[in-house]
Amino acid sequence: MKGFHVRVRPQVLDTRALAAILVSLMFVLPTAWADESGADDLYLETIEIPAGPFIAGSDQAERETAYALDEAAYGHSMTREWGWYNDERDRQTLDLPTYFITKNLITQADYARFVDATGHRAPDIDQATWDAYGLIHPYERTRPYAWVDGAPPPDRLHHPVVLVNHADAQAFAAWMSDITGQTWRLPTELELEKAARGTDGRLFPWGDVWDPNRLNSHDAGPFGTVPVGSYPAGASPFGMLDAVGQVFEWTADEQRPGRYWVKGGSWDDKGCGVCRPASHHGRPEGIQHILIGFRLVLESS
Repeated sequence: MKGFHVRVRPQVLDTRALAAILVSLMFVLPTAWADESGADDLYLETIEIPAGPFIAGSDQAERETAYALDEAAYGHSMTREWGWYNDERDRQTLDLPTYFITKNLITQADYARFVDATGHRAPDIDQATWDAYGLIHPYERTRPYAWVDGAPPPDRLHHPVVLVNHADAQAFAAWMSDITGQTWRLPTELELEKAARGTDGRLFPWGDVWDPNRLNSHDAGPFGTVPVGSYPAGASPFGMLDAVGQVFEWTADEQRPGRYWVKGGSWDDKGCGVCRPASHHGRPEGIQHILIGFRLVLESS
C-alpha cells in the first residue's frame, strides 16, 4: 500500500470550514497527518493492483443470479423487464498494467481541502435542478448532504462526498495531480472492476454468495451514507473498501457522449444485483446525485 501526504496551498478558512476540518482530523484520520503544521497535509491511502490478467464481465448465469436477487428483494421483475444487466461486458479474461487505487472513497473532509484550496463550488443543488432530473428521491432527501456556507455537513465528514458531477470529480483529480506532481485520475471501468472483484471473476468482492451484512445497501443499511470503511468484511481481495454499496462511483469511461458509466450500487439499492463489480449503469455527466461519489487512481510510475 502507498499513502500520500499532500501539501495544500494555504488559504484563509472561514470559521465553520476550519472547525469541520479540525473535527475530521481529531476523530476520523488520527494517523494521517504527518508534518508539524498538521492542518496542511491531505492523506490518501492507495492500494497496489498488480499487473496481470483478471476475469471481467458476466455470463448469463451471473446475470440470472442478479435478476433473481432483485426479484426476491423487491417483489417484482422490473430490473429484468428493463434489462438492467443485459449490456454487461461478456465474461472474458483481460489484462491490465499495474496501478494504484484509493482504498477508500473520497470523503467530504477530503473534498473540503480541495474546495478551500481552489474555490471550486461546494456540493449542493437547487430544487428546480433536482426536480428536473425526475428521480424518485424527493428534494428534501438531498439536504443532509448539502454543504452550508462552503462547509461540509459536520456529521458526515468521513462519509463519501456526493452531489458531485463528473467534472467535479475530474477537477479534484486534476488538483491532486497539480499539488503532488503525479498523475491522479478517475478509474476506468475495468480498473474499478478488477480492484473490486480480484482476479477470479467472483460475483461480489467477498465471494459468490450474497451477504447483505458486508456492504451498505438498502437490504441491511441505514438508507443513507455511512463513514467510509464501515464494512471491512466486505473488502475486495486487494483490500479496497466500499467496493460495492455505499455510493455509485464515477468512472472515466463514457457510456455514450454526455453519459459516463458508474459502478458499485448504493445505499439505496437492495437485492442487490446492481451491487456486483461486473454491473454498470450510465448517468449524465452533469448530474449531481446523492447516490454518486468517486475514488481515484494513481498511475504507476
